Amino acid sequence: MPVRISKIIFFALVALAVAGVAAPSDAPAPMPSGELAPMPADKGGAGTRHYMLTLEKDLPLTFFAAFGSIYGNYRLSHMSVTAREDLPAREDLLPWDRAVMGRYNKTVDDVSDWFAVLGAMPLALGAASWYRGDACGRDLAVYSLMFAQALALQSALNLTFRSMKFWPRPYIYAEDGAGARAAESAEGEAYGSFFSGHASAAFTVAVFTGEWFSEMYPNSAYRPLVWAGTLSLAGFVGVLRIAAGKHYPSDVVVGALAGTGISLAVIRLHKKSVRFGPVALSGLWAGPASAGASFAF
Repeated sequence: MPVRISKIIFFALVALAVAGVAAPSDAPAPMPSGELAPMPADKGGAGTRHYMLTLEKDLPLTFFAAFGSIYGNYRLSHMSVTAREDLPAREDLLPWDRAVMGRYNKTVDDVSDWFAVLGAMPLALGAASWYRGDACGRDLAVYSLMFAQALALQSALNLTFRSMKFWPRPYIYAEDGAGARAAESAEGEAYGSFFSGHASAAFTVAVFTGEWFSEMYPNSAYRPLVWAGTLSLAGFVGVLRIAAGKHYPSDVVVGALAGTGISLAVIRLHKKSVRFGPVALSGLWAGPASAGASFAF
């Protein structure tokens, strides 16, 4: 049943995004030969390059992201269990986090894990655009690498911070019931709650999904719906982590900011032009006695 529900949610979201791709207002008119005409430049299209890959930037970035993720996993796997008497006191936690201490719900925890299937959403949307001829294969390849870089970077940051053991997961404070039993069998990683990896990864997925759709279909009426849907789902994942007793509100908020910030930074690093509403900054130039910028409308 849980797997079936997660699949339904996943395909419903993909269908929602693809519905925007297939909207008549953005579809190219058929050529007399039966082939699809290239989409106009202001609507994306396979004839327009949106992302650029450069060896001098991407080789070290990819290496750093991969190494950081491996290092973070190593640190997390070597975390030790903290004795109960050495746990931070209630007064040591942030005021808005104290109400969550001792909370635990295994079912909600499992539900939050099911949302991992949504991680394929950006690539599914990108593949759908490429299949329809709305995006070139090189753009999709660079975008896929960007997505992998962002996921690895947010994972590296998350695991490194969690290994510092700022405070334990909320359920570690449980004194009876299922929470207490889970705390008794908890491993070292449970003693590093800050910050939420689920929230960080969920917002990375949300930002990349919205970015691709907005870049490929800037005039689509579905853009607000795609952004609202993906960000709402990411936020819902964070709420589930709090309800499950796996994270505090502060963990989720910082995780959301980390995932969003890293994603935007990776995207900006690869974008061929940076758009400000109807105007796009397509290039900067400088000479011995002059400097300027080129824009596209």
